[in-house]
Amino acid sequence: MIVVLKMASALIASMILGNWFITEVKKSKINNEPWYKPYFSPPGLLIISAMTILIIFGAIKS
Repeated sequence: MIVVLKMASALIASMILGNWFITEVKKSKINNEPWYKPYFSPPGLLIISAMTILIIFGAIKS
């Protein structure tokens, strides 16, 4: 039961972060900003840092 709750909370958090990032992308397109602008917003930086941490942990583990 605890494992299911952990998985559900991770899924919900990723959905919220993804929707937040998509909102930033749409705002960027409406304002004719550069394509990389959403990646420097808070959700973009969170996504990039999470991916970087996963890559680093994967490299250290293997």
